[in-house]
Amino acid sequence: MDGVLLFNKPILWTSHDAVDFFRRRLGERRIGHAGTLDPMATGLLVLLVGKATRLSGSLSSLDKDYYGSLTLGLTTDTQDLEGRITSVSDGGPVRQEDVREAFGAFCGAQLQAPPAFSAAKKAGKKMYEWARSGVTVEAEPRRVEIAQFRLLGFSFPEAYFFISCSKGTYVRTLCEAVGRKLGTGAVMSALVRTRVGNFRLANALSARDAASLGAGELARRLIR
Repeated sequence: MDGVLLFNKPILWTSHDAVDFFRRRLGERRIGHAGTLDPMATGLLVLLVGKATRLSGSLSSLDKDYYGSLTLGLTTDTQDLEGRITSVSDGGPVRQEDVREAFGAFCGAQLQAPPAFSAAKKAGKKMYEWARSGVTVEAEPRRVEIAQFRLLGFSFPEAYFFISCSKGTYVRTLCEAVGRKLGTGAVMSALVRTRVGNFRLANALSARDAASLGAGELARRLIR
């Protein structure tokens, strides 16, 4: 049983939860994924089954698209709404054009340091393991490319956006950077991944559908 399976990851599932779910459904241990999605994010998770796990490196390097929102006026230790609030601001007068310009400032090639609560590694341990043990460490910045970062709508304190970016981009880190540039602080409040390379969310299997299908039917959904 070998191939690629497109899954619409529900909110609060970890990427590993999805892997475990399909290991049970398919009766196949060799399952991985091509790019982590945070628990609060939803959308396209590219699962690799059997020999397709060998494609992890190449598929993980594909560009990705997201739709999401950020909330101005606060910061957290995780850069999203899941974390501990570290600052609150009244926001001040923020115009839609200010937000649009802030988004535009982060387009193009740049260096981005992985956040404290992430799966990036430092000295052999994942960043979130260091953070949970109370140790502050900084991961080496990585080069990322933001092809598009567009404002879709704004009603203070919420800004809605579309982003197309390279592998390794932390969207919540970008949201925090936007808040810093505006002087208000910001956290990511929602995120949906809609594309990984040529794979699209529209073709992904929902958790409900996957739970209702047998192993044979799921196997027929594999892209070979």
